[in-house]
Amino acid sequence: MATNFLVHEKIWFDKFKYDDAERRFYEQMNGPVAGASCQLKAMLPSPPEASGQVAPGTSSGPGTSSGPGGDHSELLVRIAGLEAENQSLKGVVRDLQQAVSKLEARLSVLEKSAPTHRATAPQTQHVSPMRQVEPPSKKVAPADEDDDDDIDLFGSDEEEDKEALKLREERLRQYAEKKAKKPALVAKSSLLLDVKPWDDETNMAQLEACVRSIQLDGLAWGGSKLVPVGYGIRKLQIQCVVEDDKVGTDLLEEEITKFEEHVQSVDIAAFNKI
Repeated sequence: MATNFLVHEKIWFDKFKYDDAERRFYEQMNGPVAGASCQLKAMLPSPPEASGQVAPGTSSGPGTSSGPGGDHSELLVRIAGLEAENQSLKGVVRDLQQAVSKLEARLSVLEKSAPTHRATAPQTQHVSPMRQVEPPSKKVAPADEDDDDDIDLFGSDEEEDKEALKLREERLRQYAEKKAKKPALVAKSSLLLDVKPWDDETNMAQLEACVRSIQLDGLAWGGSKLVPVGYGIRKLQIQCVVEDDKVGTDLLEEEITKFEEHVQSVDIAAFNKI
């Protein structure tokens, strides 16, 4: 009957071999754990085999015993993780204690300085109304008395006003005379004219003489030169200065184009205000 029961029961008979292999693997990774295993054995409860209790339906033979190496290695890994977490928590607690101590120091400084402000504030509130109410009423009467004493009964202010008025009129007259003597600013412009002939057979010397023969009030001729245009034709570039109010560009072009035998057209090459 017992053998039939064991056939149907699922038992891992080779578990101790795998536990031993796992223990040896972790010993190679982390070093010997003899001391730690002894401590864990003291902390852990004794197995049923040690207390004389055997699980029902199993035998106490060597095939049913399992090695505790795998459980010990797992516990060691967990303990190492807990120790690392404990160290980090200690660091956090230490930082919090330092922050609390700093806050307490600042609070104590503020509590020491607060009574001084509270003591001075009521003094300003009580003193300022007293200074604003009483002194003005005492100073009003002397001010009225000083005004009565300053009254001039002989009309000295009127004499001073007349003298100031005369002085002002004299200065205005002098300024008007000075302004009348100052010459007015005349607006002038500098022109550069391009006078083009009909062909290459035009006498450019006669053309320039015709242009310079124009004499107008506010017109002054300057330098000139001949500039080649192409195909043997040259144009006359001549400079002049005109007063804007007296001589206009249209009038000047009209006077130059009257010489139809020599002049084909007139263009303004440059125009600058002086």
